Amino acid sequence: MKIHEYQAKELFRNHHIPVPEGYLAVSPAEASSAAERLGKFPVVVKAQIHAGGRGKGGGVKIARSLDEVQSAAVAILGRPLVTPQTGPEGKKVSRLLVEQGLDIAQELYLSIIPDRSTAQIMIIASRAGGMDIEEVAARSPEKIIKVLINPLTGIEPAHCREIAAGLNLTGSLAPKLSTLLENLYGLFISTDCSLLEINPLVITAQENLLALDAKMVIDDNALFRQKDILKFRDIDEEDPLEVEASKFNLNYINLDGNIGNMVNGAGLAMATMDLIKSAGAEPANFLDVGGGANEEMVENGFRILLSDTNVKGILINIFGGILRCDVLAEGVVKAARKTGITVPVVIRLQGTNVEKGREILAASGLNLITAEDLGDAAGKVAAIVGK
Repeated sequence: MKIHEYQAKELFRNHHIPVPEGYLAVSPAEASSAAERLGKFPVVVKAQIHAGGRGKGGGVKIARSLDEVQSAAVAILGRPLVTPQTGPEGKKVSRLLVEQGLDIAQELYLSIIPDRSTAQIMIIASRAGGMDIEEVAARSPEKIIKVLINPLTGIEPAHCREIAAGLNLTGSLAPKLSTLLENLYGLFISTDCSLLEINPLVITAQENLLALDAKMVIDDNALFRQKDILKFRDIDEEDPLEVEASKFNLNYINLDGNIGNMVNGAGLAMATMDLIKSAGAEPANFLDVGGGANEEMVENGFRILLSDTNVKGILINIFGGILRCDVLAEGVVKAARKTGITVPVVIRLQGTNVEKGREILAASGLNLITAEDLGDAAGKVAAIVGK
């Protein structure tokens, strides 16, 4: 789950990680009031959306007077902001963060992520702050510092010294960075982060370190124990179909293709998406109803697939284990009768109660296309897309 910058900075403050003073605003009047509370210009007016590259899209503006704050707020609020991470449609801005301007001497990059290849926590740092870290890594990999931390022992002073040395921080800045790193690591672990990023982490003219930006992504699987963070969820920033699917505990990710697919199991979902691509089509989604799905979950999953206007056909690929084939068939038939079938539907069933499942589909009187095996399913999907 992604959260907004202003929300991440609230968590930063709670964990003694220095950030600029700032206030949330949802209208030009509130933006002006926030600037007055800060009491000094310049201030920075920042769009709050779940996407990076806001500055490139015109979503971050420096204001040197109340009139400029008002103009910036009017220019940003209520409009779609297009960045390299939003796609051409952009995201509508409904919140602003108005922050104090800083006298910046240097910009750094800092992030913490889990490194699955080593089963450790990785801290990534660079002196090239304020830039796209992917671009820095591709063009100047020597500027990227990576330090691995054993999650069983946690962050140690040696890790902090290694990062400070890599960033060429000396004098009073080195111990300040150590404190900041220890607090950041504590925040990362305690909130079940899958990503914590500061870009840039700035050094001010007074030799203080502040997180000028803050990006946090929380592991969805851990939200059951992160009740205080769950309140930060902004469903207006999420795909409506994904929000709808989450109501029924469906694992759904919307994609850009034209063939919807329903499976039971993440591995089968990946294989099915490969099958769709090999047939000359593109998957429109990742929909895993899970091994223990019931008839209601299947029905809602099918309904969500049909509600996607980009879907030109559907492939249902089920291996009956805990989810029996007859339960799947009943759910599909009920959903199809309620919503109507507006696109071709190919169904491949194997496993527990497969014959009963096929009988239910055949007796339904609905225009459902059955497939005997994966090769047959691929051929019928190819026919849908006209290959």
